Amino acid sequence: MKPIIELNAITVRYSEEERAALNNVSFSINKGEWVALIGHNGSGKSTLAKTINGLILPQEGSVSVGELPLNEENIWNIRKMVGMVFQNPDNQFVGSTVEDDVAFGLENQGIPREEMLVRVKDALEQVRMSEFATREPARLSGGQKQRVAIAGVVALRPDIIILDEATSMLDPEGREEVIATIKKIKEKNNLTVLSITHDIDEAANANRVLVMRQGKLVREGTPAEIFSAGPELIELGLDLPFPEKLKAALKQRGVTVPQAYLTEEGMVDWLWTSVLNK
Repeated sequence: MKPIIELNAITVRYSEEERAALNNVSFSINKGEWVALIGHNGSGKSTLAKTINGLILPQEGSVSVGELPLNEENIWNIRKMVGMVFQNPDNQFVGSTVEDDVAFGLENQGIPREEMLVRVKDALEQVRMSEFATREPARLSGGQKQRVAIAGVVALRPDIIILDEATSMLDPEGREEVIATIKKIKEKNNLTVLSITHDIDEAANANRVLVMRQGKLVREGTPAEIFSAGPELIELGLDLPFPEKLKAALKQRGVTVPQAYLTEEGMVDWLWTSVLNK
């Protein structure tokens, strides 16, 4: 099966004098996969997201999204396939109410009103924001705002959602809300998710993790494989996720936790069933 996203040796430079923002990067993502792209600030993560969405064209190499090669002719069709949720939810709102905001992208695409109403209702239900449909976006919490932004993307029915540091400005509760929402809509709609993040705990939810450094892809693997390379992550300026720190502390006390438990929720379940409930 052909990957839904495929990058082949792409290089992006903002100017001839600067170091390449992306340097000979190659990878592919299959349909329905959740891939987390992690790295320190300036590693090239956001440039990569903009390239996949056609906002930037690489000077070298090739990109394909779906069956389409990324070029001037295909940009608009590719953008219809890719929805993006950005870092600051306040910068994404244009409507006076939640439902108006979710409808905005549909209006731009000329979707008939009857279908638009159905899509808005369905999208808000999927992110559990139906009861806030007539609320002003400014009155929502950070997590609620991002769920509305996600609803706006879901209503457009893309094949791919890119989260560009979408949880970085949220408190822990807001982050949990957004991650739970993404998990739900991914499964319901068989979406492909690319999560651009420096939050290692968020990356633990992915099927696969890509690690960027100074414009290059330096490591790739499952979350378990990536997190097991603790010293290397720290050298790259990344922290270890809390469950990995807890595993290390427990190991020092003679308790070995199976590597499969990567999230806080999984660790709590394992501790309860394997240690505390004995």
